[in-house]
Amino acid sequence: MNTSVSILAEIPEEIHESLKHYLETHPNWDQDRVFAAALSLFLLQNESQKTPQSSYFYRACARVYLETLFQQTDEG
Repeated sequence: MNTSVSILAEIPEEIHESLKHYLETHPNWDQDRVFAAALSLFLLQNESQKTPQSSYFYRACARVYLETLFQQTDEG
């Protein structure tokens, strides 16, 4: 089964304002980086299956989460 994932989402105004403020005060972050960190953390926290495939995806999400948090910028 192939599942397509496309993200176009409306978010509450409070979250939008908070995200906007965060991005204005953290120039090393952008919207894509925030969403990748948030989604990977959500998936890590909500994984409940214990199958080999789910273990693979859990590790992949953990890698994305950590890489996103510790991503280096061109500015050093």
